[in-house]
Amino acid sequence: MTVTTTGDLPGQVYDVAIIGAGVVGTAIARELAVHHLRIALVEASDDVGDGTSKANTAILHTGFDATPGTLEAGLVREGYRRLNKYAAEVGIPVEPLGALLVAWDSEQFAALPALAEKAVRNDCHDTRILTADEVYAREPHLGPGALGALEVPGESIICPWTTTLAYATQAVRAGADLHLNCTAGAIAPSGTHDHHEIATSRGPLRARYLVNAAGLHADEIDRRLGHTEFSVTPRRGQLIVFEKYARGMVGHILLPVPTARGKGVLVAPTVYGNVMLGPTAEDLDDKHATGSSAAGLSLLRDKGARIMPELMDEEVTAVYAGLRAATEHADFQIRDHPEQRYVAVGGIRSTGLTASMAIAAHVRDLLTGCGLDPGPARELEPPRMPNIGEAFPRPYQRADLIAADPAYGTVVCHCERVTRGEIRDALRATVPPGSLDGLRRRTRALTGRCQGFYCGAAVRAQFDEARATPAAGPTEARR
Repeated sequence: MTVTTTGDLPGQVYDVAIIGAGVVGTAIARELAVHHLRIALVEASDDVGDGTSKANTAILHTGFDATPGTLEAGLVREGYRRLNKYAAEVGIPVEPLGALLVAWDSEQFAALPALAEKAVRNDCHDTRILTADEVYAREPHLGPGALGALEVPGESIICPWTTTLAYATQAVRAGADLHLNCTAGAIAPSGTHDHHEIATSRGPLRARYLVNAAGLHADEIDRRLGHTEFSVTPRRGQLIVFEKYARGMVGHILLPVPTARGKGVLVAPTVYGNVMLGPTAEDLDDKHATGSSAAGLSLLRDKGARIMPELMDEEVTAVYAGLRAATEHADFQIRDHPEQRYVAVGGIRSTGLTASMAIAAHVRDLLTGCGLDPGPARELEPPRMPNIGEAFPRPYQRADLIAADPAYGTVVCHCERVTRGEIRDALRATVPPGSLDGLRRRTRALTGRCQGFYCGAAVRAQFDEARATPAAGPTEARR
């Protein structure tokens, strides 16, 4: 098992190479690692989950409103079941709050019965239409004018950062090679050799089978193999994160009635104790345009003022934006090309987090259909991920951990109550962070209301010290 960030790639021929280490790519690597295969997971960034996956809206969806009969609908439904089980096994923070799909006018209220019927067709049988009085009894801080809502009890909030990291950790521990800072370039046709040869920024990568999970760049990789079935248009979603004092105002995930462009602007708690408002849905040309805009934030505040006016008086902790891989198609674009021993995984939007484990199993089956013999399966030891959610005790609250190791009682980031022990563990983990941003996603350090103003120097000093010291080996995560 290796994680590499510099130097030439190994000269071996891998059984499977996966391009892209977001939540889908890492899930595929984990699924294939169940078998005794030589797997390479390559990522252009310095960390896993550094693209679309890190800016997900962090909802674990039941799939109640998916288009019945689509590939996405089936994979979201199966992924919901798988990820719920996996999260409990490895310690991914999940909170089953339920959702209210709020109707603000007569047209939206009239659409609720059809949405409830669609939910039944998607095997979601516990939805219920609430009256306005029932809605306000559940959410007293909701803005005036709501006519009712569709209750979806199974919707949950989840930590997208820990999910991606858990997949990658388990894959690497099972023998997969993770190559970071490794941008994929030209691809020699598999017919030229008995394997694909991918030019990368760190030398050639050779593999018998190829999986394209490159997210926003999946269409570019697909074209290098001669295919033009889909084009990716980056769809920017801007979000506002409110201070933890607002958390008591919101008891459910508050969803709008969906449109053809997406699920719309929501208000939802996060597993970290904040409240989130967003996202926007802006189709762009630039696949790197992750900055926020005054117009986008103004739009969100206007929407939020109707949904929950009191929330707009709360302090803002952060704003951020992510890009979703929208295509001209309404469904996931997962396509196999047996003659090339190649599978493309494109058009994976925000539901990709929920569907990730089911997508991985589907891709494994497609690879088998392309000729891959995965061999016998084995049980993988589940990693135990560090808890960075608020639903379970954090290290600073655990006297047993502090008694055994005082580093868990030494708070470095006071906004988020992150301890020196947690930062140390993240820096020694199987898949360590390559930057302060990666450390932030593993520990919550630097994410609080001061955004690192007070703790930044201390966090950076510990980060730099660890980078300058020879690795002591992975530290088992604690919860």
